Amino acid sequence: MSEEKKIVHDVIMIGAGPAALSAAIYTTREDIDTLLFERGVPGGLAAITDWVDNYPGFPEGLAGLDLANNLQKQAERFGAVIELGEVMKITDEGEFKKLETTSGDMYARAVLIATGSDYKKTGVPGEQEYYARGVHYCATCDGAFYRDKRLVVIGGGNSAVQESIFLTRFATHIDLLVRSTIKASDVLQKDLQKFVDNGKITVHLNTLTDEIVGEDNKVVKVVGTDKATGKNIDFPTDGVFVFVGLKPNSEFVKDLVDLDDIGLIKTDANLHTSVPGVFAAGDIRSGATLQIASAAGEGATAALKIREYLDAREHILE
Repeated sequence: MSEEKKIVHDVIMIGAGPAALSAAIYTTREDIDTLLFERGVPGGLAAITDWVDNYPGFPEGLAGLDLANNLQKQAERFGAVIELGEVMKITDEGEFKKLETTSGDMYARAVLIATGSDYKKTGVPGEQEYYARGVHYCATCDGAFYRDKRLVVIGGGNSAVQESIFLTRFATHIDLLVRSTIKASDVLQKDLQKFVDNGKITVHLNTLTDEIVGEDNKVVKVVGTDKATGKNIDFPTDGVFVFVGLKPNSEFVKDLVDLDDIGLIKTDANLHTSVPGVFAAGDIRSGATLQIASAAGEGATAALKIREYLDAREHILE
């Protein structure tokens, strides 16, 4: 492709969740040409979160879809362009980064990767049908809805144990369903034992999750199998929290930037990856807190650092 025919943007942001949309608000206000690529729904996981109760500035809370729509409208008001499509590969070509997309090859002076992570699913019947209506993946986001209720938590790693302990602030009782054995750290297992001893949490080892059952548009029980006896067990519940891991959306850059052990993108304090001109923010970044508010904050920080990078590059080219 000749230089004249290259489609070049100042910055291309991959993903259009809270991190990228917040970043776009900042870059476009400073007349930085900004294009966002989103393969799913603008707003990311926030858009499919039933209710957000802990986003600063909204004392009554707000629907996740409303928050996502407001972020999108604000970014677009300043000139951000959101294109539905996918980025399959990024190549570092020095001054420009080449992005192979479903809309053809594009080039950017800087790139922000804000593709987030997807919650791993159990895949059992009822999980998808009752998502955000009794099935959840974030205790901090949704735990408070279950004050004085019974809960089932699925998982046996650090997150499952940690979040089960957190959920005892609200729930009267938690059944923790563990496929094999607890794999959490020794410290967390000791903390867990305190809640087992006081009756707040019951741990069910070697227990498979077979189905999440609902009635009248709400979850009423989880059906499991005791692997030792082969017998089915019903766990009556008002809600289910699934913590079986996260799947970072970083496969397309695994050969470009440095990743941590679980596939999250490593950055420095300036949210710069191992490749000059390529930044990362939000849930895809190693060390992220997986909160909408912090993702928005990281987006703002990334935008400022991208501006500094572009200014420095322009000075060098002069």
